[in-house]
Amino acid sequence: MKKITALLFVVLIATNLLYSQTNLTASSYSDSSVGGSTEGFAEEEFRRGVQSYYRGAFNESIQEFEKALSYMPGQALILDWLGKAYYRAGVEGAALQQWQFATDSGYGGILLQNRMEIVSERRLTQAEVSFDQQYTESGSFPNINGNALVYSQPVSSLPNSDGSIWVVAYGSNEILHYDVNGVVLNRSRGPINGFDRPMDIVRTEEGNLLISEFAGDRLSLLDSNGRFLRYFGSKGRGDGQLLGPQYLAQDSFGNIYVTDFGNCRVVVYDSEGTPLLHFGQKTNDFVGFKSPTGIAIYDDRIFVADSISGAIYEFDRAGNYVGKLVNENTLTRPECIKNWGNFLIITDKNRILTVDTSTGTVYENGRTAPATSSITSAVPDRNGNIIVTDFKASAIYVMSKVSELVGGFNVQIEKVISDSFPNVTLEVKVENRKRQPIVGLKDINFLVTEEKRPVADMKLLGSANNNDMADVTFLIDRSSNMANYEEQVNSAVREVTASMNNHGRVQIISVGDVPVIEYTGNADNLNSFSVKALKTPYTENASLDQSIRLAVNNLVNAEKKRGVILISEGSVSMTAFSHYSLSDLTNYLNNNTVSFSTILLNQSAPVEELQYLTDNTTGTFYYVYRPEGLYSVIKDIIDLPLGIYQISYTSSLSTDYGRKYLPVEVETYLLNHSGKDESGYFAPLE
Repeated sequence: MKKITALLFVVLIATNLLYSQTNLTASSYSDSSVGGSTEGFAEEEFRRGVQSYYRGAFNESIQEFEKALSYMPGQALILDWLGKAYYRAGVEGAALQQWQFATDSGYGGILLQNRMEIVSERRLTQAEVSFDQQYTESGSFPNINGNALVYSQPVSSLPNSDGSIWVVAYGSNEILHYDVNGVVLNRSRGPINGFDRPMDIVRTEEGNLLISEFAGDRLSLLDSNGRFLRYFGSKGRGDGQLLGPQYLAQDSFGNIYVTDFGNCRVVVYDSEGTPLLHFGQKTNDFVGFKSPTGIAIYDDRIFVADSISGAIYEFDRAGNYVGKLVNENTLTRPECIKNWGNFLIITDKNRILTVDTSTGTVYENGRTAPATSSITSAVPDRNGNIIVTDFKASAIYVMSKVSELVGGFNVQIEKVISDSFPNVTLEVKVENRKRQPIVGLKDINFLVTEEKRPVADMKLLGSANNNDMADVTFLIDRSSNMANYEEQVNSAVREVTASMNNHGRVQIISVGDVPVIEYTGNADNLNSFSVKALKTPYTENASLDQSIRLAVNNLVNAEKKRGVILISEGSVSMTAFSHYSLSDLTNYLNNNTVSFSTILLNQSAPVEELQYLTDNTTGTFYYVYRPEGLYSVIKDIIDLPLGIYQISYTSSLSTDYGRKYLPVEVETYLLNHSGKDESGYFAPLE
């Protein structure tokens, strides 16, 4: 802990040499040539603007900052805040313009320039994952602590939703639970007689852990905390028996697939461990496995690698051979395969590769030292990194994109709560440069300062990623053609709200000529919802853009897990986006961490506008009568990663009876990544 604290202070000193910022006090107004009375007016409007911003009233804060600038034109601190307000309001072009004005006056230094670069990059592309990008080591979890062995011969890993990971250690016969900082939270050695060369790990539909034991010729089922429950399979060559089970996968029905090295086949069990079938022997159209290793399932297509032939073969759920995804001799010695979106990520001796499941195109994403390395798995974690296990070097690496290491985190102080000054609470958002939230951070990952001096009593109160409820707003399209789908609308609202179990708040907005709030309250009151109760008439000019703005306005101060759910038959009116552009709407949603999903009332493809909104935010499409129902819609919103943290501390600054602007800075560190934001607030008037 002392080493970490010392490191933080060294980095802080270095950071202070890089960043230059105007003194964030009321005296920073004094460089204006405007007289004292107008300066006082500017200070008052600025104070109101800051307070409106922290209340989530961004349009109001924009007006107040602009009034302040009318009294003190060109004041850099006000320009910075005006840019922040435009950014949260979704108008990123105007935000960049105000920040450029501030930068031109010599304000902000590298910190503001980095913020502008991140926002500019996001405006060029919304893609979160580029499968042809290069990754490099950004940290590692050492296998020795002093003279004590931590683990030996790691072979695979499993990411968790909170940013932590499980790692399977073949050599030390255990699985280890690591947090994002590489601290061991827990370790499990299985049943009383222990694991016998554990090989791979997957999470079942019930949230349990399933481990393959290569020398034990069995699978071990554990609970989510690593406590042993029971075995699957036994040693042998019969149905459901195993000789050297290696890698695992699970299909959408919960069936378990394991590559059976000794029998050169894949064995399939149902979710209870009952044998179903095996496949992979030579047939008329398949040469048969020589050495099956990695296995992965995408869209119920089964992909299996063979380490001797150097190919990846495709099968259906019945074990029928479909064809080759990757031809023979393309790979040298493939091992574990895992899913990564609609791609597969695979290790091949000392290379990390991704494979397009549509075309079979292979991309190289990174390498380790060929002489000392033999990597067996590469798995994307919750924070956009790749966790790599190196069997030969007995090491665990965290690999990140080069651009992320150079540019650092995007840290934003979203809210300062100072009602109980000198006790202050911050809400801080931490993301990478492509909007991916950084989850799982601890107290040691943050440093809060005032005027570059560490604050007293800093404490991490919690992470919004752990919240288990969500607030949602339904947008019900009132276009004329929706009159044919009233029963489907009723079904969608009732089913989704029933899944909330009376947790979270619900709002219903009718998308008419102008948006109308029809209901606000508990989900349970909508069990018998009827579209006929809506007051808004059907129209030819449904204003979807204004409805989205209204929905987000009302969700800014709601639960941190929150989403807009549009119920539509998939088309929009000619005037649907006459007030706000699609890019401004997606920015408004993303910059306030509001997901946007669409429940489609028929199976036709949605129009491009809806496709754009849903693809460029964190939501998805659902068909109202899909086989699995709509009960997962709220769960999907709750399961979205969210890098918002609440931090408290005790301020030592003088408030001048609440009139003085008080600065605060937050720096975030994780392995070799870092990021910083500077902001300020006002204490209550005395």
